[in-house]
Amino acid sequence: MHVNLEPGKYVVAVSGGVDSMVLLDLLAAQPGLKLTVAHFDHGIRLESRFDAHFVRLAALRYGLQFTTERAELGPDASEATARQARYDFLRRVQKEVGAQTIVTAHHRGDRVETAVLNWRRGTGRLGLTALKDKPDLRRPLLTYDKAQLIKYAVENKILWREDSTNQSPKYARNRVRSSLEGQDISALTAALDNLQETNEQIDALVADQLKQHLSQQGLNRAWFKKLPSAVAAEIMATWLRWEDLADFDRPTLRRLTAAGQTAATGKKFDIRRGAFLIIRKNYLQII
Repeated sequence: MHVNLEPGKYVVAVSGGVDSMVLLDLLAAQPGLKLTVAHFDHGIRLESRFDAHFVRLAALRYGLQFTTERAELGPDASEATARQARYDFLRRVQKEVGAQTIVTAHHRGDRVETAVLNWRRGTGRLGLTALKDKPDLRRPLLTYDKAQLIKYAVENKILWREDSTNQSPKYARNRVRSSLEGQDISALTAALDNLQETNEQIDALVADQLKQHLSQQGLNRAWFKKLPSAVAAEIMATWLRWEDLADFDRPTLRRLTAAGQTAATGKKFDIRRGAFLIIRKNYLQII
């Protein structure tokens, strides 16, 4: 088992679980990498402080820089809230240390789970291939499954910690993971590979059209109003992602697309986290 990242500076997200501990071991063995180990304590579990100490010691053994932050999200925090807080932390660390990107330990099973979750949420074609290796967020373990990671950890005497919340049916991801347990997911991953290739071609066409009609003032309203609703939704979805507002569901996308095509001038529509779609006379704006 190996990973191959370009030489450079990286922030490695390490929870202390088997996936991230294997990733850390693989990256630490690769020459040319300057690594910062980043651990985020969500403050959801009582024992989470021990995870931070465990990861700190691991970073020390590898001779790597370590940073951590604790939040007090509490046991009732949603998966979305925890994920947002975690990635906000990782992006801050990336900026502070001047790293070129972040590396996470998502594996093949995570990819399928994410596709199922997003399909249930109705996020459309892009949601099915959302978990992928990309320049601004590297995921070098996506070709490996959980069993391979555990085998590597056992053979190389890598210790890890178990997160008790991973067994709780309270979280949708755990329920999906349980439903997939014991199934051969190779056909699903092959289908996701094919869909990702198609998505990349569609994305390029959509991005080209959006660039032509998006200016500093906003998105050309007259052009947007003439688009078929399905095409307009693709344009809106891409625009939201460009504005770092990618965590939307299908109802939100439909609402914003309809607003952009039919709402009266001067209307304002909530997106999320204090972001709004504003309907101007000639333009649509996201503020």
